[in-house]
Amino acid sequence: MQVKDFSVSGEEFQLIKNKELGYLETTPQPSLKKLSKYYESEDYISHTNSKRNLFEKAYHFIRDISLKRKLKLINSFNSEEKKILDIGCGTGSFLKIAKDNNWNVVGIEPNEKARSIAIENCGNSIFDTNKIEELKDGSFDVITLWHVLEHLPNLDRQIASLKRLLKANGTLIIAVPNFKSFDAKYYKEFWAAYDVPRHLWHFSKESIIKLFSTKKMIVVKSLPMVFDAYYVSLLSEKYRNTFLRIIPAFFIGLVSNLKAKQSGEYSSLIYVIKNSKN
Repeated sequence: MQVKDFSVSGEEFQLIKNKELGYLETTPQPSLKKLSKYYESEDYISHTNSKRNLFEKAYHFIRDISLKRKLKLINSFNSEEKKILDIGCGTGSFLKIAKDNNWNVVGIEPNEKARSIAIENCGNSIFDTNKIEELKDGSFDVITLWHVLEHLPNLDRQIASLKRLLKANGTLIIAVPNFKSFDAKYYKEFWAAYDVPRHLWHFSKESIIKLFSTKKMIVVKSLPMVFDAYYVSLLSEKYRNTFLRIIPAFFIGLVSNLKAKQSGEYSSLIYVIKNSKN
């Protein structure tokens, strides 16, 4: 499939399937030096706290509800130190609520603007990506990546690093879009969650299970992110029609969620992954 970068460059990219593991790869992938330019937009919402338009207001409304659910999820794990690492923490909204609930927080955020806001929210435990290599093995009870894994180059090395940083009985939580959802199939090349080339990889449930099994990590549970179907459909309608179509977007989001109740193929999914002692 050929997909366009609708939000920044207008360039087109191919989605190529990895035959062994089943995920899709954005091709060609920009070099690390060039990749940052695709994030140079005031519209990149996770790097700002602004609420200038409908999309930003919807994003922050959904985010505030999701934060409470994320906190409930991490609080369900038995962890003595309650030490958590959030990779791609953005402006630190999740780590702030975790810290306020007695978690020892560390965040990684490559974007300087977002990182400075996160430091204001959470203190000096927010670092650039080069800090990851300095963190000690087996340091964290929980590691989270909320819509981040799809942005990271070199999947194999990234997953190996996550396994290294987790405690032997630690928990990895990853949220990613699902290209096998109804809204993805409906919008096809206009599906906003492809978000090329910022999203380097595109996952399904099957591909996540296979990918992490290569590092002897087990997906023990998947949870739906029901709001994503509505938000992604709203943005997809804009890409397809160049103007807002709120009612059709709501309808497609609703249908996607209803179908996913049977299939499990929600627009986005949270995966709870356990480390292996081996």
